[in-house]
Amino acid sequence: MNPVCKRLTIHGRVQGVYYRDSAVEAAARLGVAGWVRNRRDGTVEALVCGQSDAVAAFVAWAHEGPPAARVARVDVADAAVPPPEGFSRLPTV
Repeated sequence: MNPVCKRLTIHGRVQGVYYRDSAVEAAARLGVAGWVRNRRDGTVEALVCGQSDAVAAFVAWAHEGPPAARVARVDVADAAVPPPEGFSRLPTV
């Protein structure tokens, strides 16, 4: 199967609550590749690539996040990029 890639923008109380590190852990558990980073506007942005069911599971996780997060909404868009290897935490942009 061909991997799918989605770009997520997560809104709410998602910075300073261990969201990025939890996303790295969730990605490892689900077997998806990509990255996650904070944005200066207070959102968290992620790119997630993998098999469609694993990507869907990550998107579902993103709606909850870690226990201290309060996710208001998650914007999801298709991403036409080559799938990266691994899942990393990137610097804030």
